[in-house]
Amino acid sequence: MIGHIADTERIFAYRALRIARGDTTPLPGFEQDAYVRATDFNARRLSDLLEEFACQRRANVLCFQPLTEAEVARRGTASSASVSVRALLYIMAGHVLHHIESLRTDYRVGG
Repeated sequence: MIGHIADTERIFAYRALRIARGDTTPLPGFEQDAYVRATDFNARRLSDLLEEFACQRRANVLCFQPLTEAEVARRGTASSASVSVRALLYIMAGHVLHHIESLRTDYRVGG
């Protein structure tokens, strides 16, 4: 699951950066299940996957925190839908929270 979270974080950050910088090129969607099938995250140590994600998230915070209100409000097209940078940032955060909640409820991890 953490590998999927890291892949998705990268994709949404890439989309947000392009749109924040004013790139109006429509961005294609991606098939998340194909990404998972294309690699074996189980062959990697969990600690390495967690460290990779933590570094990604830190880099994203450093990249997006100084954006101006105008940059955050910029809109572009991703997966054939109009989306703002602000929405992509919320989606990135929500995606992680969704999987944390899934671990709690579906797998009873963490209380």
